[in-house]
Amino acid sequence: MNVGVEQIPAGVRVPTTALPMARVHQRFRRPRVEDVPAAVRAELRRLDLAARIRPGSRIAVTAGSRGIRDIVPILRAAVEEIRMAGGDPLLVAAMGSHGGGTDEGQRRLLQHLGITPESIGASLATSMETVELGRTPTGFVAYCDRNAASCDAILAVSRIKPHTGFTHPFGSGLMKMLGVGLGKAPGAAQIHQRGPGQMAAAIREIAECVIGTGRVLGGLAIIENAYDETARLVAVPPETIPDVEVDLFPEARALMPHLPVDNMDLLIVDEVGKNYSGTGMDVNVIGRWRIAGVAEPEVPHAERIVALRLSAASEGNAQGIGLADFTTRALVDRIDFSATYLNCIVSTYVQRAMLPIVLATERDAIFAALGSLGIGDPHRTRVVRVPNTLHLEDVWVSEPLVEGLRGQPHIAAVGPAEPLRFDNRGRLC
Repeated sequence: MNVGVEQIPAGVRVPTTALPMARVHQRFRRPRVEDVPAAVRAELRRLDLAARIRPGSRIAVTAGSRGIRDIVPILRAAVEEIRMAGGDPLLVAAMGSHGGGTDEGQRRLLQHLGITPESIGASLATSMETVELGRTPTGFVAYCDRNAASCDAILAVSRIKPHTGFTHPFGSGLMKMLGVGLGKAPGAAQIHQRGPGQMAAAIREIAECVIGTGRVLGGLAIIENAYDETARLVAVPPETIPDVEVDLFPEARALMPHLPVDNMDLLIVDEVGKNYSGTGMDVNVIGRWRIAGVAEPEVPHAERIVALRLSAASEGNAQGIGLADFTTRALVDRIDFSATYLNCIVSTYVQRAMLPIVLATERDAIFAALGSLGIGDPHRTRVVRVPNTLHLEDVWVSEPLVEGLRGQPHIAAVGPAEPLRFDNRGRLC
């Protein structure tokens, strides 16, 4: 796609020497499950699956599009428990309109996450077709994936964490899996059209309708720590899913990783993608929502954001690229605009798919961003560099931020400042 310029425009002031950055190791609270399969088995046995499953019943197990570190052993153990209880498990892709809104796209996305029939030990069904399970008192349709609806029961498996489109009283989790993930494109569209102020209520209402059909076997909630590890697993009876999820949400939110500082001039994100967040970069981490009519949070705050690369696991979906101010030609060349625009239009947050300023190389993008700040000496710029917005234990900060971090309780170590380095193609090393 012919966008961007080949070099930084003449007249833009850029550093004439390398920008020194120090590596910072952050210390986060780290509760974790040591034996994930054993914990899955123990939790599901609390549901007494044998009493809930008729011998030979087909049980749909949801598989979503998020990058959950232990999702393969979690799903594999859940499948084994269902079989031990007499059920016949079927993995079902449950990810709204992701994967380009196609059966094959969703299958490929799951494969990128390691979720295959061979790795889980169960057949995998992907379909964008839905059926209607019912209607809520206010008129929402409870859409459900055709494959899941054909099963005798559904086990919802999902991570609990803050959402990127609303802030309370819960976020992404079991209810969203039931209302949006299994609802495919029409389920996602009707919820997002309610806007951020009403989205949570809509998700809960639809999830309660699905639960009310008697088709939900239960839920398995995953809470991760800031190191992307499983901190806790909770099996939830179907009738208590809404209330339990609300109760678990503060714990999940408190365990999220965060940037080392609240205010910065420039945030460099090495890689963005759907495997890190539904918006490529987690809005809760970068402090930028870009939803028309919704005020941005005061902290964290970055004057400029540069997004350098798009992950392979994102399958070309660059939803959230509009959260950045600068990006690279290489990233834009990897965008599947059809998949990105479908995800964007269904979500209704169109600003998040708008292209930022596009530069030829990573070096150009970073230096142009620095030049746009209007700071006389670029070496006084407060810069933070992160690998992505999911893994924040090791990040880099510029020299003006170093002294303020030393001795802070969440900082384990601060290394020596070294200049940013680029290869001969202008790619950040």
